[in-house]
Amino acid sequence: MRFRSLGATKDMQAFRQHLESIDDQIGCVESLSGSAGPMGSPTVIPIAGKRAGNRFAIHPMEGWDGTQDGTPTDHTLRRWRNFGRSGAKLIWGGEAFAVREDGRANPNQLFRNPGADTARGLENLRNEILAGHEEQGLQHHDLVIGLQLTHSGRFARPYGSLQPKRIYAHPVLDQRFGVNPDLPTLTDGELEAIGEDFVEAAKLAQETGFDFVDVKCCHGYLLHECLSARTRNGAYGGDFEGRTKLFRAIVDELRTECPGLAIGVRISISDMYPFTPHPESRVGEPFGVADHLPYRHGFGLDPNHPQEAELTEPFAFLSLLHERNISLVNVSLGSPYYTPHIQRPAAFPPSDGYVPPEDPLAGVARHLRVVRACKRAFPTMLFVGSGYSYLQDWLPYVAEHEVTEGHVDFVGLGRMVLSYPDMPLDILRGRPLERKRICRTFSDCTTAPRNNMISGCFPLDPYYKQMLEARQVKKLRRSQS
Repeated sequence: MRFRSLGATKDMQAFRQHLESIDDQIGCVESLSGSAGPMGSPTVIPIAGKRAGNRFAIHPMEGWDGTQDGTPTDHTLRRWRNFGRSGAKLIWGGEAFAVREDGRANPNQLFRNPGADTARGLENLRNEILAGHEEQGLQHHDLVIGLQLTHSGRFARPYGSLQPKRIYAHPVLDQRFGVNPDLPTLTDGELEAIGEDFVEAAKLAQETGFDFVDVKCCHGYLLHECLSARTRNGAYGGDFEGRTKLFRAIVDELRTECPGLAIGVRISISDMYPFTPHPESRVGEPFGVADHLPYRHGFGLDPNHPQEAELTEPFAFLSLLHERNISLVNVSLGSPYYTPHIQRPAAFPPSDGYVPPEDPLAGVARHLRVVRACKRAFPTMLFVGSGYSYLQDWLPYVAEHEVTEGHVDFVGLGRMVLSYPDMPLDILRGRPLERKRICRTFSDCTTAPRNNMISGCFPLDPYYKQMLEARQVKKLRRSQS
């Protein structure tokens, strides 16, 4: 299945026509304003007492490049220095940091390890961001740095193979990933212990100088799965109050144990019925959806039409955040494991994915529409938008439009920063974009870790391009074409 390539779209008129053919409500500016414009303006609302100095944010990523005892390697340190070099003034988490060993998504994920010098590792990472900022001649007073706290739940792979920690038995995902339906789910006591681990990890973050922590509720991981646990019995399932009980307990204890530490939340504000590749075409499809209606195992979707967003409960969750003085929200969608075309629009699928069933630009538009809805409903909260990297050369034009119109507060970048870390600074300083460094969404940064290799931009970053893994990833990509 072929879609019009954004990389081959050479002029603004052609891009605008393509964009309008996908969604005529999404716009872009004709020219960029640089640091004097909205992208270079500080936030009105302070975060941890700071006004972030511009409207770029860096999303957290899992690098698969830590040590097995959960500390950073030179690969990790380089990546974090690049986050600082980006010029973005909101570093959202930097890394998905597991709160305990069995909550890792891979054997080389950073985690809170009482047997290692975890604090020193976190200090070193934060210092790399500061050093990268200084290399670009930038000051720190308006730089906001957070640490994303996570437990991978049903997608935990702490020692390589899948070792799921389920909130509830999920008839679709259990079958999709080969999970024994009789596998015990986490008990209330085990969930409460994990909640305590979130608090202990937050204490480490505060001690090592981070401005905020992200209590991660996205992408099918543990706290996100809690939000859809309608079929779970007991205190942590059933109605909305039960499904948010663990999150609320974590936040309330953080307020007591970590006074002054700001809290943010990255949330999959809307989920979707899991997709699988068609056996012949490899195009993704929601196989078997009719057999599971009404679909009770997602969050923020219509149970009778589980490919459509329904924001009543997500807005209730945002109200819950507002009541607890949490104003910083990073809006994502779906999961990279079962709806990658929703979560991360891309032209090329990862090795465990499927051919996108829609023009990836439609996926970008979906992200923009959803965060607009959140901002309209909660105008005093700060929202980070996702899905921008697929826009490629046209990213800054859509980004400036969305911020100018008040649709979003921060433009979040993930994959783009692996190939072109200083793109935000080039945009702000009015420099031409370096086209050879722009992410073309080959998905190699996902294919590599799916095949037990470190994550990086193997096609475009010279640092990764010369590695043995680059040839292995290229071979995997070719085998799918």
